Amino acid sequence: MAANEQLRAFEAAALPHLDAAHNLARWLTRNDHDAEDLVQEAYLRAFRFFAGFQGDDARAWLLAVVRNVCYTWLKKQHNRGPTTAFDEELHSGQGESYNPERLALQHADRQLLREVLEELPVEYREVIVLRELEGCSYKEIAVIADIPLGTVMSRLTRARKRLEQHLTRRLGKES
Repeated sequence: MAANEQLRAFEAAALPHLDAAHNLARWLTRNDHDAEDLVQEAYLRAFRFFAGFQGDDARAWLLAVVRNVCYTWLKKQHNRGPTTAFDEELHSGQGESYNPERLALQHADRQLLREVLEELPVEYREVIVLRELEGCSYKEIAVIADIPLGTVMSRLTRARKRLEQHLTRRLGKES
């Protein structure tokens, strides 16, 4: 395949999944800027090995590459503490003109959910993000995470239970 043809084929297969790739990387790394860098690295790696891609599910293959790049990075950064990223929507001054109280409550709810998700171990966080935020099937998650289907189901169950416990604990402290 000529270089231009391979580039067009890669773009057609990979670019539609850029948002999902960034979302997964963001939740695994807990930082927008690191996620952007890692997605770029993952796309470069995916392009380098695209000629060997034999499957029919480019999304699952690409998200597996993103996941692997993130895990490699996380192993190198394991001593690093969590960071809070700049929230463009919150600080841009642009937005719909809702009631300020309502906006504050919505932001508080999103922030609480983000904090609780970030408290989960990475293996639970990734299955929740892939299932609930990216809408992946259990089978797709198994392919992306390279784990058996039963493990996907048990991790989702445990992750949901931990989310519920963390939320209950947090909401109990605020009352």
